[in-house]
Amino acid sequence: MTQKILEFDWKILRKLHAVAVERYCQGVFAEIDRISADTSKSFHQRYLDMYQLIKRRDKLLADTFDNSRRSMALFEITAMRQQGLLTEEEFSQFSQETRGVVELFLEGRKDYK
Repeated sequence: MTQKILEFDWKILRKLHAVAVERYCQGVFAEIDRISADTSKSFHQRYLDMYQLIKRRDKLLADTFDNSRRSMALFEITAMRQQGLLTEEEFSQFSQETRGVVELFLEGRKDYK
């Protein structure tokens, strides 16, 4: 099933893409800081924990942002929304049609889990 994104929404997504990537990376750094500050673990264990975190989060980063094409735009917006990378104000900039499709996708993901 391929859903087309409106030109208006595509332009908004292009603008919000960089903002969402920055928020994502900021979250990763916060997680790294928490791991680094956990003095109950050895330096080696913290290193291993950070390595695993980066590995997992790098895959999610790629899955979310590295396939930025119009044909995948609705899925990208859905992933960004699911991860809390868009504020309500930012999400509300999209058309009602796009917001509705994203909400349907999110409902489907809840049922899938």
